[in-house]
Amino acid sequence: MKKHFNISIYGLVQGVFFRASAKEEADKLRISGFTKNMPDGSVYIEIEGRQDNLDKFVKWCNAGPMMARVEKVKATEGFLKNFKGFETY
Repeated sequence: MKKHFNISIYGLVQGVFFRASAKEEADKLRISGFTKNMPDGSVYIEIEGRQDNLDKFVKWCNAGPMMARVEKVKATEGFLKNFKGFETY
């Protein structure tokens, strides 16, 4: 069954290829959605897919790419939007 997560990642997460790396991870896990930088310095992601793949993605978000310094990840379940593919904004 497909689920939807809203994720906010805080710390040193902008300017460290977090969004590009998130797209690579999402594509690998066959997750759809999007990622974008927020004005407060965080990265916001919405993802949809199978529960086990979403859990793997959230776990990845807690580390992020090599140059990132993740301080906090907030993930909440949301309503399905039926995204097609994964976009980076």
